[in-house]
Amino acid sequence: MARSDTVRFRHHQAALVAAIVATIGALPLANARAYLLPVLLVPLAVAVWAWRAGTDADPRGLRLRALVGQRRVGWEQVAELAADPRGRAVALLTDGQRLVLPAVRRQDLPRLVAAAGQGDLEPAQ
Repeated sequence: MARSDTVRFRHHQAALVAAIVATIGALPLANARAYLLPVLLVPLAVAVWAWRAGTDADPRGLRLRALVGQRRVGWEQVAELAADPRGRAVALLTDGQRLVLPAVRRQDLPRLVAAAGQGDLEPAQ
C-alpha cells in the first residue's frame, strides 16, 4: 500500500488506452486461427506495463518498477540525480551505476528531490 509521503511517477495513461484498443483490434485475428491466440499477449503485456511501470519516491529511497519485478534503491546509494540528453531522469549511484528512472522526466526532478526529504540532495543541471 502506498504511504501518504510517497510520490509516484507513472507513464501517461494513454498507453493503457492504446493497449485496450489494440486488444479489441487483435480479437478477430486471434479468433481466426488457434495458433494466433498468442497475438493477444502483446497488448496485454503493454497494458500491464502501462499500469505498473514507474518510480516511487519516499524518504527511504526509490522503488523502480518495471513490467515484472522491482528494485529498491536507498537515498544513501544515490550520488546524483540528473537528466540525460533525451530528457529522462537518471540516478547516478555511489557504485558508479547509472539508473534511468521510469516515468520521471527532467521537469520532475525537483519533486523527486522534495520526496527525499533531505536538503543535501540537489538535482544536477
